[in-house]
Amino acid sequence: MALLQIAEPGQSPVPHQTKRAVGIDLGTTNSLVATVRGGRSEVLSDAEGQAMLPSVVNYSSADGARVGAVAQALSSEHPADTLVSVKRFMGRGRADAQQEAERAHYQLADNEEGMVSFVTTQGTVSPVQASAEILSVLETRAREALGGEIEGAVITVPAYFDDAQRQATKDAATLAGLPVMRLLNEPTAAAVAYGLDSGEEGVIAVYDLGGGTFDISILRLHRGVFEVLATGGDTALGGDDLDAAVAGWALEQRPGAPLSGGQHRALRSMARKAKEALSTGNSVDLPMAEIVADAQSLTLSRVDFEALIQPLIKRTLRACRRCLRDAGIAAVDNVVMVGGSTRVPLVRAAVTDFFERKPLTDIDPDRVVAMGAAIQADILVGNRPEGDLLLLDVIPLSLGLETMGGLVEKIVPRNTTIPVTRAQEFTTFKDGQTALAVHIVQGERELVSDSRSLARFELRGIPPMVAGAARIMVTFQVDADGLLNVSAQEAATGAESSVTVKPSFGLNDEQITQMLQASFSHAADDKNARQLAEQRLDAEQLLDGLEAALAADGSELLSQPECEALHRLMKELREQAASESIDDIRKLTEQLGRASEAFAARRMDKSIKQALSGVSLEALDQEVSE
Repeated sequence: MALLQIAEPGQSPVPHQTKRAVGIDLGTTNSLVATVRGGRSEVLSDAEGQAMLPSVVNYSSADGARVGAVAQALSSEHPADTLVSVKRFMGRGRADAQQEAERAHYQLADNEEGMVSFVTTQGTVSPVQASAEILSVLETRAREALGGEIEGAVITVPAYFDDAQRQATKDAATLAGLPVMRLLNEPTAAAVAYGLDSGEEGVIAVYDLGGGTFDISILRLHRGVFEVLATGGDTALGGDDLDAAVAGWALEQRPGAPLSGGQHRALRSMARKAKEALSTGNSVDLPMAEIVADAQSLTLSRVDFEALIQPLIKRTLRACRRCLRDAGIAAVDNVVMVGGSTRVPLVRAAVTDFFERKPLTDIDPDRVVAMGAAIQADILVGNRPEGDLLLLDVIPLSLGLETMGGLVEKIVPRNTTIPVTRAQEFTTFKDGQTALAVHIVQGERELVSDSRSLARFELRGIPPMVAGAARIMVTFQVDADGLLNVSAQEAATGAESSVTVKPSFGLNDEQITQMLQASFSHAADDKNARQLAEQRLDAEQLLDGLEAALAADGSELLSQPECEALHRLMKELREQAASESIDDIRKLTEQLGRASEAFAARRMDKSIKQALSGVSLEALDQEVSE
């Protein structure tokens, strides 16, 4: 008799067989791919032994896109055809990215969707397409190194990437043919690498200053469980901005004709090299003659460089302060440094002073994110069925929907652990209402006008009922990647409608920070605005109901003076409802409610008499006994 082979769920039936899984750090400046071999995470290199792939794509050749170092070498010669730091444009709208595109000497295409797309020699290219080219190169590298097709990938994203930016990253992976198992926040990936490799436990701050983005996350690690307590940052602040500060200084020292697009690219490249040199040296020469003929060389000292970037570093520390406050803690046990820009001595000194402890730098800050992603991919693909790691990530901003009066009803508060499902029951506002418009918003304010619109959809097929009788369940689902699905279902008919939130553009560099700051600074105003809107709604609902009742039964059940008195109070309430006085609106609403109580009682008596008309007492007794 043949033996029946049995394997645990997620475990290969073939002994010692492992699935090919990779972690990818799709960075603004450089990208990497890593895997787990022999129980340890390692970064994969290309044929020349280079691990880091410059995140640069060139479209100047008719033969197709060129990626990496070869594309980077063409940046000055073909600035409009060479896309650098494309990650900063992921999921953003054209109007939002116009200024940054002009600084980078890109020509943006006009399109109906309002999405960012670049005009190149090879046609219009979106940030998603450019990112897919980078991911394709990394996928090929991994496939060749591991000897077969990739069965699962974890791609990292900045913690403050919103739904549009996360979806754009997933779309790029799909184009590249990568089977994405999870989008993982970059700070969390870094903590995974440190947590498993060094056995660190406690509260960890991850300070991630990459090429184009800054993230700060506070995590608690205990026995393999990573719980993200709070997250913050800026999706448009990074090493690129440090380079821009140096380039701006160089231009100030050299008055003259404006530089061309290619010269600007060359200057930014020179500024980046100067930044890197000042990480170890006290001064650096900028050979400006390589950019502009007969230009004098400039010398930049570390002291002057630090003065230039000081405001940018202070911006990151303000985000750190907010994140600590959101997490409800005053101190951390460890600080992890992530991103090449954290090699700048001023950055390390500022972070050390702020957190009052020396950061962990044992793992290369350029590689730590990819290595952590590889560990997570190894677990998700089933190579570690024991499940020695659990990630509990959070959403950065509250999610909710619009209710009557332009109010926001928060369904999923910010810093809620994901994945998460939250449901809440709503009802109709008008008699006979057969449809409901669902408007999904994001932010911390109380009014829709102060929040960001994410998506809209309609629920139809609601049975016509009196206002407040319908029961509509609205469900918010945020998956492990931070992507949102919203559905609405009416209880009586089962009618259902849903939408996967895929906005046309993402938040710009300061919008998230501004939204959080505004929620604190306008807390009292928002509270009053909400109370005013709610009071106006109560008044409107009473007026609508009473007006319909008077039209139906007023002449029959009320005397002329009674009817006139109610109409007079209704007129006063309508006029008062347009004012800003919450108390006055409340008082008049209560007064009208009391004045209409007798009328409501008479209508109830009338309804009961009509219902019992023609029914004998014997019949009623029989119904009761049955």
